[in-house]
Amino acid sequence: MTKTSTTPLAVIIMGVSGSGKSSIGERMATRLGLHFVEGDALHPAANVEKMSKGIPLTDEDRWPWLDLIGQQIAESLAKGEAIAVSCSALKRIYRERLRAAAGGHLYFVYLDGSKELLTERMGERKGHFMPASLLESQLQTLEIPTGEPGVVTVGIDDTVDGIVEAALKALDAIR
Repeated sequence: MTKTSTTPLAVIIMGVSGSGKSSIGERMATRLGLHFVEGDALHPAANVEKMSKGIPLTDEDRWPWLDLIGQQIAESLAKGEAIAVSCSALKRIYRERLRAAAGGHLYFVYLDGSKELLTERMGERKGHFMPASLLESQLQTLEIPTGEPGVVTVGIDDTVDGIVEAALKALDAIR
């Protein structure tokens, strides 16, 4: 990727559960030499418990979690370090909050896939606290980021390497 500014790269790999945020984010971070943060690891225990029971999170549940993610990004940028974070970032207001925390220096890779593919992937996961039953809730909450600044959309109906390559090319085109 061509670097066009002196601000380190900060990117959120976003999408609903099952879209591959963690796998794609880790691989992108490795390819770009970025620090990777698994956004799910920052959820408070109460959020994890709620989701484990199949109860959708509310905005009030998500604000402290989003603030922790924003803090991680701001701290990395303040140290001059590039960062990639996996985060569902389902609503525009969430993405705006994260952009503000990053001082506006934030890109998003939106991982887009069909409900059928997402359901299949969630069914294949082992050991994740998010049950497939919450996918519908996430899809209803999702505000697709089309037209927002610094956002690229990548389809998930490819291999991990193919998705990463498409994401890197798309990011390079807007940086």
